[in-house]
Amino acid sequence: MKRIFLLKGLDCPNCSAKIEKEVGELDGVQSSVVNLMKQTLTINVAPAAANTIASQIETIVHSHEPDVEVQEETIIPVTKSYLLKGLDCPNCSAKIEKEVGELDGVQSSVVNLMKQTLTINVAPVAANTIASQIETIVHSHEPDVEVSEIAQEYYIPAKKQDTNTSYNNEDKKLTIRLAIGAAIYGIGMALTVFAKVPLPVELVFLIVSYIILGGDVVWQAVRNISKGRVFDEHFLMSVSTIGAFVIGEYPEAVAVMLFYQVGEFFQSLAVKRSRKSISDLMDIRPDCATVRRNGELITISPESVAIGEIIIVKPGEKIPLDGVVLDGDSMLDTRALTGESVPRSVHKGDEALSGCMNQTGVLTIKTTKAFGESTASKIIDLVENASSRKAPTENFITTFARYYTPVVVILAAILAILPPILLGGGWTEWIRRGFVFLVVSCPCALVISIPLTFFGGIGAASKRGVLVKGSNYLEALNNVSIIVFDKTGTLTKGVFNVTDILPANGFSKEQVLEYAAQAESFSNHPIAKSILSAYGKEIDQSVISDYKEISGYGISAMAGKKKVYAGNTKLMDSEHVEYTACEKVGTKVYVAVDGQYAGYILITDEVKPDSKKAISDLKHIGVEKTVMLTGDDEKIGKAVAEELQLDEYYAQLFPDQKVEKVELLDSKKRQGSKLAFVGDGINDAPVLARADVGIAMGGLGSDAAIEAADVVLMTDEPSKLVDAIDVAKATKQIVMQNIVIALGIKSVFLILGALGIAGMWEAVFGDVGVTIIAVLNAMRILKK
Repeated sequence: MKRIFLLKGLDCPNCSAKIEKEVGELDGVQSSVVNLMKQTLTINVAPAAANTIASQIETIVHSHEPDVEVQEETIIPVTKSYLLKGLDCPNCSAKIEKEVGELDGVQSSVVNLMKQTLTINVAPVAANTIASQIETIVHSHEPDVEVSEIAQEYYIPAKKQDTNTSYNNEDKKLTIRLAIGAAIYGIGMALTVFAKVPLPVELVFLIVSYIILGGDVVWQAVRNISKGRVFDEHFLMSVSTIGAFVIGEYPEAVAVMLFYQVGEFFQSLAVKRSRKSISDLMDIRPDCATVRRNGELITISPESVAIGEIIIVKPGEKIPLDGVVLDGDSMLDTRALTGESVPRSVHKGDEALSGCMNQTGVLTIKTTKAFGESTASKIIDLVENASSRKAPTENFITTFARYYTPVVVILAAILAILPPILLGGGWTEWIRRGFVFLVVSCPCALVISIPLTFFGGIGAASKRGVLVKGSNYLEALNNVSIIVFDKTGTLTKGVFNVTDILPANGFSKEQVLEYAAQAESFSNHPIAKSILSAYGKEIDQSVISDYKEISGYGISAMAGKKKVYAGNTKLMDSEHVEYTACEKVGTKVYVAVDGQYAGYILITDEVKPDSKKAISDLKHIGVEKTVMLTGDDEKIGKAVAEELQLDEYYAQLFPDQKVEKVELLDSKKRQGSKLAFVGDGINDAPVLARADVGIAMGGLGSDAAIEAADVVLMTDEPSKLVDAIDVAKATKQIVMQNIVIALGIKSVFLILGALGIAGMWEAVFGDVGVTIIAVLNAMRILKK
C-alpha cells in the first residue's frame, strides 16, 4: 500500500537521508523515499503494518527534527474487485452498490452487471476487513450469489461462464420448482371447481403451492426487515399475498406469487440474454497464442507472451496480441473491432491488431505489446466497464425507486384503513384494495428495464464500431447541439503530398527540398513525412545539430554549417526573414538558409470521401452548428469549410487557442445542450478533455485515442459519428417509452385498484405484465 506523509518544515538534507533510511528499515516497509523539495515521505508498506506505521514515522522524524509537523497528506486507496457469480438483478445490483459505498473506508463502489463484479476503492486501514462486510451485504439481497475476491489486477472473465449463458442450471432448478408449484396449484383449483372438495382440502393444496412458489420471497422479506430494509419488492409481494390469504382470496394470493416468480424468471433471462449478446459481440479475446521458442512452436495463454516474441497465426485464428507482420500475406476480418464487414489486407511490415480474425494466409508476427495493453484487451475492458458510468436517467430512476416504494406502501395503508374508519365499515373490501394497490406499485419495470436499455445501447454502438465509455456519454450525445471538428485526420485524410516547390534568391528546387528534408528529418509530423517522402533519399542525420521544434511555428536546425529554418510565415517573421507569401491553397513550408529566404514547398491534403455527407446528415438529425478548428492558414480553412458547408471555421490556431475557441463556443451553446469535439485523440487531448463529449476519430490501434476520449470511433469515417448519435437517440427513445409505459399503466391500475374496479388478477398484469413489456422493449435496442 502506498502512503504519503507531509513533513512540514523539513529542510535538512542530512536529516532527510536519516529519516528515509530508518523508516525504510521498519517492519513491513518495502520502500521509503523522502522528497526534500516537496517535503514529503512516500512509503510502500505491507497491509499488516499499515495501522501502526504513522506513529512509528512520527517518532523517527521527531527524533531528528522535533519541530517538523508530520501529517498524512494522501491515503492512496486500495482497489479491490469481487466476482458476484450469479448476480443478474439490476435492482439488487444498485442496492449492493449503494450499501457497500456507505461502508467505513470505502471511497467508491461500482457494480458491473455485465461482468458480475464489484469494484471498490477502500482506505488501506479498512482493506483487510472489507470482504466479510461485502459478503454480508450481497447475501442480504441475493443469498445464492457466490462472492469471491479477484486477485489479478487486470480481470477479464473466462470466455465461457455458466452465469453468462441465457439458461443455466440454476434456471433449470427454478423452472422445475415453478412447474411443481404451478401443478399443485392447478390440481387444487381443479378439485375445487370440479370435485367440490371442502375448503380445508383446497387450502392444503394452495398453501403447499404457495410455500413452493413464494417461500424464498417471504423468507427474504423477513431477513431484510430484520436488517432494517423494509420497503422492497419482497416486502410488497409478501404482505399483499399473505394479506390476500387473510381476507379469503386464497387462489388469487397464490396466483400473484406464481406470476410474480414467472415475471422475475423472465426478467432474469432477459438480463442474461442481453449480457450474453454483449459478450458474444465482444468475443475478440483469443484463447491461446502459438509462440516460437527455441525453434519450437508451443501453445500458451496470451497473458504469458512477452513483448518481442514471435507468434504464428493460422487461417481461422484470432490474432492474440498486437504486433508487426514479419512474414506472410493475409486478409483480416476486423468486424468485431470496427463494425466493418470488408476485410483488410496485411503484408510484411504492416501492423496486426489483436482481436482481428486471420482469414487466408499464415502470418508470422512480432509482438509489440503485452496482452493487457493490446487493442483487444483495451476494447473488452472499455465495453465491459462502460456500465459503471451511469446516465442521469439511470441515477434518477434508482433514486426515484428508493422513495417511490415507501410512499406507495403508506398510500396503500391509508387506502386500507382510512375509508373504513370514515365510512364506518367495509374493512375486507378496503383491505383488498390496499393489497391490490401494493401489488401494482412494485417498481421492477423501471429499475430493470432502464439500465438494460442503456446497457444494450452501448452494445449496439459497439457493433457499429463506436465505443462509448459510459451510459452518461450515450445520453449526452442526445443533447449535442454544437460539434467542433479538428481538420487534419478528422475531416481530411491527413495524407499530405508535396505538389509544388517555388525556389527564390538563386536556390534550386532540389536545394529547397533537401534543406527542408534535413530540417524535418527528426520530426514525426505528417508534414515532415511528406517532405521526406518527396525527397526520397537517405539523410545523414550525423550532420544535423541544434535541432529545435518550435510549436506552432516550425523547425530550426543546423545542417552542417548552415542554419536552416522550415516552417510557416510566423517563423519567418520571428526570424526577420524577408519572404514572398504564397497565395495558393494548401499548407506552405517556407525555407530559409542562414537568414536568406530559399523558397517554399506547397503541400496539400485531401478531404475524406464521406465528410460532406456526414456534415449534412448531422444537420439532418438535429445538430445546430458544425465548426472546424485548424492550425493551417486561413485559405485552407476557408476552402475546406466551404466545400463541406460548415457553419464556422477558425484557422491558424495554436493548440492552446483551440481550447480557448471551444470554451468560447461552449459559452454560446443553448441552455441544457452539449458541445462535442471530434479529433484524432493524439494532439487534441486537451480539447477532448474540455468538451462535454470528447470523440476520438480513427481509434483502431491508437492508445492515445482510447485513453483521451469519451467516445471512440474505431474507423476514420466521420459518418460513424452519425451512427453514434443515431444509437444514442434510439436508446433514449426506448428509455422514455419504458418510463411512460411503466408509470402510465401503473397509474391507471393504481386508480382502478383504489376504486375497487381492478382486482388481484389485474394487479398481476399491472406489475409483472408491465415489467415483461418494458424488458422486451428494452431488448429492441440490441437489434438496432
